Amino acid sequence: MWKVLLLIIITSAFSYSPSVLSANVSLSICEYVAVDDKRRLRSFLKSNRLKIRKIFQDLKCNDKNILIFAASRNSLNTAEMIIGKLPKNVISDNLIKLSSYSDEIVTIAKKRIE
Repeated sequence: MWKVLLLIIITSAFSYSPSVLSANVSLSICEYVAVDDKRRLRSFLKSNRLKIRKIFQDLKCNDKNILIFAASRNSLNTAEMIIGKLPKNVISDNLIKLSSYSDEIVTIAKKRIE
């Protein structure tokens, strides 16, 4: 009985993958985007083995996705990096929202879509 229980616990521990980012990870990413620190953002993502494509849906900064948040903070460098990492259909879905924040980022996004 104990062996079966132990086996279930071990397999469930390895199969668990949280879909929501921890608060500390989200806060750090949002801070790096807010201050437009592309180098530290890239380093943080790499050290935590995160990819923007994977976390884009779950990550919210001030109730905005990370791309819209970067545009609202006028973080040109980090927005350009995020645009380069996201699929074209996600960028085109957010293009209208981007246009209300920054024309420079819209130009970068349009180049990526083409």
